[in-house]
Amino acid sequence: MSVTEPPIPRGAMGREERNFRSRLAQLVSGRGLIRGTLLERYRACGNPRCKCARGQKHRAVYLMLRHQGQLQQLYIPRSYEQQVRQWVAHHQEIKKLLHEISRIYWKKVQQRQG
Repeated sequence: MSVTEPPIPRGAMGREERNFRSRLAQLVSGRGLIRGTLLERYRACGNPRCKCARGQKHRAVYLMLRHQGQLQQLYIPRSYEQQVRQWVAHHQEIKKLLHEISRIYWKKVQQRQG
């Protein structure tokens, strides 16, 4: 059996909490987000006539994610890189905002409020 808590009226929230929740709502509504870390790798392709054989290695970007204890990686084409970087940044910002909202409620529990 679950207990459903009614939504908190905006007027009952402090200014700091309203600000965090507003920023959070903007990020989760209508914007992409993805958990993971982008990693750049430089490697040689193996062609002896390629520039990489002379030291100018090829750049590749991968999205890294640990899922159920397994490290997963996904190659990100250059044409898609900026979009994926933005999605990763949105996810990181959401995590920060959730942490801040949680901190507010931690203080409420400490002070036996709400």
